[in-house]
Amino acid sequence: LPIRRAVGDRGGEATTLNNIGAVYDDLGEKQKALDYYNQALPILRAVGDRGGEAVTLNNIGFVYSALGEKQKALDYYNQALPIRRAVGDRGGEATTLNNIGAVYDDLG
Repeated sequence: LPIRRAVGDRGGEATTLNNIGAVYDDLGEKQKALDYYNQALPILRAVGDRGGEAVTLNNIGFVYSALGEKQKALDYYNQALPIRRAVGDRGGEATTLNNIGAVYDDLG
């Protein structure tokens, strides 16, 4: 991360932040995961990485779902879905649709 920042690789910085967030998520440290995802998101938007933006929005939704904040999860999934469709990421679209379905299943 410091090297990416030092050389001005904004896209790489965002990818690294997202990856660190994923590690914290896997470790169960949800708030730290959110902190890193929320650092990545504005950078991805600034560099125009729509695919990365959708991945990060989906990741944030996944964390909120795990925290029991289902409406917040849906908000993020519903931001990710049209971007996934716009960039033609069919696999990512399926993942986000599945995540939305899981939230509705949890809600009964």
